[in-house]
Amino acid sequence: MRTLIVDIGGTGIKAMVLDAEGNALTERARVRTPAPADPEAVLAAIAEIVRGLGEFDRVSVGFPGVVMEGTTRTAPHLDAAWAGFPLAKEIEGRTGRPARVLNDAGLHGLGVIEGRGTEILITLGTGMGFALYVDGHYVPNIELGHHPFRKRQTYEDRLSNDVRKRLGKRRWNERVRGVLAQIAPIFNHRKLYLGGGNARYVEAEGLPSDVVLVDNVMGMRGGVRLWSA
Repeated sequence: MRTLIVDIGGTGIKAMVLDAEGNALTERARVRTPAPADPEAVLAAIAEIVRGLGEFDRVSVGFPGVVMEGTTRTAPHLDAAWAGFPLAKEIEGRTGRPARVLNDAGLHGLGVIEGRGTEILITLGTGMGFALYVDGHYVPNIELGHHPFRKRQTYEDRLSNDVRKRLGKRRWNERVRGVLAQIAPIFNHRKLYLGGGNARYVEAEGLPSDVVLVDNVMGMRGGVRLWSA
């Protein structure tokens, strides 16, 4: 069983094919997210990136917003036209393969969690993604990144990629550690995973012992686990 995993991001769209055990059968391909990132433009970009990846039996899509039963409800970093868009159905119609769609952080976390107790995944990229799991079960669509943090700023306002570029690595890392300290006594997690494209800028020194930095490619394995979750 070959699974095509597509990760739609605010700045890039990634895709690769994995086998039933989550092993990579192709390299991870990437194209820039189109602007404007309306559904037709994004679907055209996906078709372009998938063309060179060969055969697959099913499709898993990580989407940067709220997803309910394969339909996208929000897309803060894409286009307003995604509200109420039947993405899973559209992918199935264009590929001729069954498809499932999940919030991108939710999908990423399925690829890295251990499945015991309360686990959290935070993705740092264009914005901030968040996913919560209890004994391996995903609690869908908790958009913590959009919750107020301080001084009328949300978590995402303080950790976004634009902020990282403006503040520099040291001050941005201070903010990352501040967010982790804020979250810890709320969720009392057993383990917290930091992923996403900007996790590579996080300084491992000074992180709490229950925080783990994870690679983006590991998160793609969540697209396989989605079919048995």
